[in-house]
Amino acid sequence: MAGNDALDGLEVYRVGGAVRDTLLAWPVYDNDWVVVGATPEEMTRRGFKPVGKDFPVFLHPETFEEYALARTERKAGRGYGGFEVHASPNVTLEEDLLRRDLTINAIAQRPDGSLVDPFDGQGDLARRYLRHVSPAFAEDPLRVLRTARFLARYARLGFRIAEQTKALARQVVESGELEHLAAERVWVETEKALKEPTPQAYFQALEECGALAYWWPGLGQHLDQALALLQNAPQAAGVLAHWRMALLASALEEPEREALISRLRLPNAVAALCRHVALTRALLREPDTADAVFDWLERLDAFRKPEQVTAQLALVAMLDPERESALAAAFQGARAVSPQALMAEGLRGGELGRALRQRRRDAVSEALGL
Repeated sequence: MAGNDALDGLEVYRVGGAVRDTLLAWPVYDNDWVVVGATPEEMTRRGFKPVGKDFPVFLHPETFEEYALARTERKAGRGYGGFEVHASPNVTLEEDLLRRDLTINAIAQRPDGSLVDPFDGQGDLARRYLRHVSPAFAEDPLRVLRTARFLARYARLGFRIAEQTKALARQVVESGELEHLAAERVWVETEKALKEPTPQAYFQALEECGALAYWWPGLGQHLDQALALLQNAPQAAGVLAHWRMALLASALEEPEREALISRLRLPNAVAALCRHVALTRALLREPDTADAVFDWLERLDAFRKPEQVTAQLALVAMLDPERESALAAAFQGARAVSPQALMAEGLRGGELGRALRQRRRDAVSEALGL
């Protein structure tokens, strides 16, 4: 633990993911700390900067790591934010750990390196279980998604969700609490899951407990096909999670895909990528023709945004490498048609536009050898 005068005399523990991942020999990127027995005024007096809106969280004056005062939570409304938070010097470490979602996230580490583990998180790490700390798990619908996300991260280590925790997840679904999550929060969890080593596990876990139908309309009927596509995400053509989302969405028909985009309120760039990947997969299902390839280029806005075609060609290289060179040649041939050369021929206005489009289409045909 980093030493500093700001911490002298405080009862501080490292908690949560940093402790869990250290025990798993998994990379640790951030530390979270809980402070027991302190007040907001004392933290401020020591130079900590308050940043928490819903409960007292402070930034260390030198390391800028987050230190939260020990707190308890009580269900007071619907959804992820429907909790009353109580933070005071009287809240014990065990009470703070009790409010956490999974036992493997409810382990604390003292400054001397020893562990406080009231809910046998170490045992569940050894048994490879994702298990809830208490029945209060069912009070927060976001925990259903978080548990599925942890499975996506650790499935390759042999982790599985405990049967009792699965039952609580199904209870959350049946209660209708999932409907009270904000779409943006669902997308944040999904985006994180799509970055994990086994993203398939996230969607399979949500399907098993009945949660998939709430936020991913139509995906359940195509789940096996959609999940099989994830391995085709280009590794060096943008954000991996966004490519994986687009590949999932491409397994749906257009009305279902648009419903999914709308339901999750996907960011514009992700929504556009979903549509582009669907266009590319549709093209690859049929033999190349000049009209089909030129339509693909136009719908990708190839001549104003060539980077969109370049990105899709990276996908083609994954899905059908033998066709990548032909499509790339068609794209380059069409791009080489010069509007200035046509203007030099005296073409203007609508006549210029029609001629430019025809020449580009002819260039595609020539590049394809048709």
